[in-house]
Amino acid sequence: MYYIQLRRNLLGLLISGILAVLAGAGVFAGTEPEMQQAAQPADETSHNIFSFESTYTLRSDFKDEPRLGEGDSFYNDFSYDHRFLITGKWYFRAGFEYERYDFGGTDNGLPDHLQAIYGHLAIEYVVKDHAGASLELDPGVYFQNRITGDAFDIPWKLFVSFPLKKDKIFGVIGLGGALYQHPIVAPGGGLIWLFSDKLRLEGVFPKPALVYDLNDDWQFRIAGNLVYESFRTDDVFTPLHKLRLHNAVVQYNEDRVGVQVSYSGIKHLKITAAAGCTVLRDFDFFRAGVSEKTDPAPYFQLSAEAKF
Repeated sequence: MYYIQLRRNLLGLLISGILAVLAGAGVFAGTEPEMQQAAQPADETSHNIFSFESTYTLRSDFKDEPRLGEGDSFYNDFSYDHRFLITGKWYFRAGFEYERYDFGGTDNGLPDHLQAIYGHLAIEYVVKDHAGASLELDPGVYFQNRITGDAFDIPWKLFVSFPLKKDKIFGVIGLGGALYQHPIVAPGGGLIWLFSDKLRLEGVFPKPALVYDLNDDWQFRIAGNLVYESFRTDDVFTPLHKLRLHNAVVQYNEDRVGVQVSYSGIKHLKITAAAGCTVLRDFDFFRAGVSEKTDPAPYFQLSAEAKF
């Protein structure tokens, strides 16, 4: 009965989200702030989107648990999406994504990797090749080694943007959730403030950033990223008696802050390099009431996005 109720609650939230997005179109339609690359033609919308990201966080100790030793993480992600025109600036976007975390260091019984294969199903309002509002579902399997029925989840996210001061300040309201997420629904959003044609604050969580466009080809960011994702594990057998579980759900979290440099001088391609600090990595077995965190460590990231 618990999961039936969760699914009913989630369905109600999704229906409300669709209505919010549709209503939001009237709020932000026609505002179209000049926030993106000047090289992007105003009437061009990309229909094919490829992206790749690789992030390595160096080793650090587990907080307050010397028996767990130390660990690092290596993250890889690949995705592809295609946009289908519905009407006007409304698009349906569909695609897929594969991502994987690999963990090294002390053999402490925690998962040595976590991975996910899922689809993208989204309705979005596109302004200057960027979504001004979106409702997205990501159905798929989120697992360690074995793909099972209880590894299936449907994470979702919804956001709407709207002007607060014409061509200057914009608000963003968002929600996200999943059946295996804790809490099952979490808020997001913030403010986008255009200080000038080159400098803006994208104070929108979970990915806030201060952005400076040097020219059409080069962009610099001081950025944060709060990553939360849940997976179904296999056997977790650590030296800690409180952390010996089978078929448990873990919510893995990385909080990062760093500097990014992006180059988009190659047609249709944007390449980004970043470095900074992973402030926190957290293996949260919230249903068992156990959470194991690591100390801060440096990270390095390389990503690429192709749009045409």
